[in-house]
Amino acid sequence: MSDQKSPVDWERLEAKPEFRALIRKKARFIIGATIFFMAYYLALPILVGYFPDLMKQKVWGEVNIAYVFALSQFFMAWIMAFVYVRVATAWDKSAASVISDQR
Repeated sequence: MSDQKSPVDWERLEAKPEFRALIRKKARFIIGATIFFMAYYLALPILVGYFPDLMKQKVWGEVNIAYVFALSQFFMAWIMAFVYVRVATAWDKSAASVISDQR
């Protein structure tokens, strides 16, 4: 362990309403995105299990709805990652503003 003191007074920072609001915004996004991701991810096995005739319908040649849905999960994950990076950049700017107001 190092005896060096952090340049940020975390106890004072935690008490700031701006910091608490930022934490709430982050939690709301992360929890919502996680719920969406899990629902989307688990929808495929649920749909295949409960609605197999629907999922077997051909879309293009031998490609059926189940294959299209499975492929869409890759795109959905990339899109969610892109959105997260954009939102996290805004959080970083807000955090830097809250920290700089402390000094």
